[in-house]
Amino acid sequence: MKIAMIGHKRIPGREGGIEVVVEELTTRMVEKGNEVVAYNRHKKGFKCPKEYKGVQIIDIPTIERKNTDAVVYSFIATIRALFGKYDVIHYHAIGPSFFLIIPHILGKKTVVTVHGLNYKTPKWKGFGAKFIQLGEQIAAKYADEIIVLSKEQKEYFQKKYNRETNYIPNGVVEQPREKAVEITKKYGLNKKEYILYLSRVVPGKGLEYLMDAYKQIDCELPLVIAGGTEYVTEYREMIEKKAKEDDRVKLIGFVEGKVLRELYSNARLFVFPSEAEGMPMSLLEAMSYNCSCLVSDIPENKEVGKTYVQYFESKNTESLKQKLIESLKNDEFGKNDLKKYIRENYSWDFVVDQTLQLYSKIIR
Repeated sequence: MKIAMIGHKRIPGREGGIEVVVEELTTRMVEKGNEVVAYNRHKKGFKCPKEYKGVQIIDIPTIERKNTDAVVYSFIATIRALFGKYDVIHYHAIGPSFFLIIPHILGKKTVVTVHGLNYKTPKWKGFGAKFIQLGEQIAAKYADEIIVLSKEQKEYFQKKYNRETNYIPNGVVEQPREKAVEITKKYGLNKKEYILYLSRVVPGKGLEYLMDAYKQIDCELPLVIAGGTEYVTEYREMIEKKAKEDDRVKLIGFVEGKVLRELYSNARLFVFPSEAEGMPMSLLEAMSYNCSCLVSDIPENKEVGKTYVQYFESKNTESLKQKLIESLKNDEFGKNDLKKYIRENYSWDFVVDQTLQLYSKIIR
């Protein structure tokens, strides 16, 4: 099959969960004999390769501003894809899906993966939120197939649109633990001697609640905040201000590769306070490293975390503070059989096979 992927920022890359998913899907689909083209969103300073592990990559120009970046990219990528003679055009996220009505009208087969109901998070307001909502409505009405990552999302589409969807959760690669080498050199971090937040620094991830709760506890362990943000925003400035007010906080920015692996491998506690998710890839990755995890009690986190992680009430600083204190006293919580649980429930090979079967179904 010949497949187009639209909606991610850039591969190879780890700017967000969608990028991790698209990279795993595309490279594994190529290994199974398919031709896959990924439409990357252009970014100034990023050298876009023409090919990555057999995946063809096309760099799509855009206007690099918050409210135009994804819209312009998605439109141009869609127009380009119309001429690619694809069996399937696969959109990732509901915002970019706004434009799938064009290939639909022209008789092209489309699939949408709903990575989250983004407009429900504080990150998106005004035009951005409305655009994403319209994308959801168009996907629900016109996509040949929809993939959801949680049972909560499946129920949502059934109740709101009377639309059947396909529940195919993301996978994760089981990881060996790595010794603290680079993180000790760069940041002075040692095994079991820091608390880790590893996700994007954007509204809706709940980072401000974590920082406020951490500030109130008597703890010598530093709070390491690892994650990037695309734009200079009031939110980022607020997070930077909070970090300066507490010298225990280490704001280290975007990480990948060996540094990322070492951070997961050696954390005393991984905290994920997100207010809304499609499927929490950061949590899934932390669990794959056998991390002790403390997460917000949103349905998507509970669906992944089951009884293997500890929970606090979402957006409740006091609840998070108390659970932080408890979790640091019991950092072995939930680790029994965690690797087995991940291996049996979140295999990328299974995800890819299910997705390819879905493609085959609509192009018969």
